[in-house]
Amino acid sequence: MILEAYNAIPINNFRNFQGKKQNRFVAIGAIDLPVSRNHIIEIIQECKEHRIRKVDILGFEFEMGLFPSLLADAKQNSIELSPKYIPVDVFDKRATTKNQIVFYDVAYIEAIPVFQNEMVSVKLTDFSVYYNESPLNPEHLTLKRNSKKVIVHNGQIIEIFKDERDKIAQKPLTKTWSDWIDYWSVDFDFERKKELIRIKNKNDNKYSQEWSGNYIFENEWQSFRTRNDRRLELETSFRVCPKRKFKIAIKVVDIYGNDTMDIVTVESRKNQT
Repeated sequence: MILEAYNAIPINNFRNFQGKKQNRFVAIGAIDLPVSRNHIIEIIQECKEHRIRKVDILGFEFEMGLFPSLLADAKQNSIELSPKYIPVDVFDKRATTKNQIVFYDVAYIEAIPVFQNEMVSVKLTDFSVYYNESPLNPEHLTLKRNSKKVIVHNGQIIEIFKDERDKIAQKPLTKTWSDWIDYWSVDFDFERKKELIRIKNKNDNKYSQEWSGNYIFENEWQSFRTRNDRRLELETSFRVCPKRKFKIAIKVVDIYGNDTMDIVTVESRKNQT
């Protein structure tokens, strides 16, 4: 069903590849586990064995901190990896039939802690996306005279305009990486609150609480755009370091509504500015 929704054809005789879409091989991650670093390393290894150069990696979730380092490692071996999220509506047969399923590219966050004595803030330094929805070649665009169309190409939103003489002009609407961000927030002490789930005991039908293995993200600071104010703060206010060593979680929601989270391990530093 995933291959069908992705418009790929099934293939066999590979360890990590389940399909092919035009000239790109397709690898699908587990349904109940994030795509891991080891899985991607195995994909790169199989690419080397069979001289495969282009791969789309589809996953419901990806292990944090995989990108961009693994993409760079693959590129050094002339392998182009394109990780994409599998949408939850992939199992909706009607949406698949109508070709309405969109697989969004995985984005990644770069952020650094900034220290001031025993306080810390977070500075967002980069947010990278590589969305591709439409070809950029004018011959592929069906535009009437004096009309325009907005497309996404190579991580940029571009406005295409055709004038009354059928001349086509292009204007980028996203000028910097921060233009992609609609909202971002920070949890300054991630992993302090465990996610508990209720488990029903089969013997006595009573419920007990168990740790799911995940943690709850608590929004302690945020910056977001509004319709009237499009400005976005890229550095948080300072907070007292909760302990000597702790983890900060950064969550970004892009202009398409997709969220990305990264976790930074921090050690507090005294008397550092």
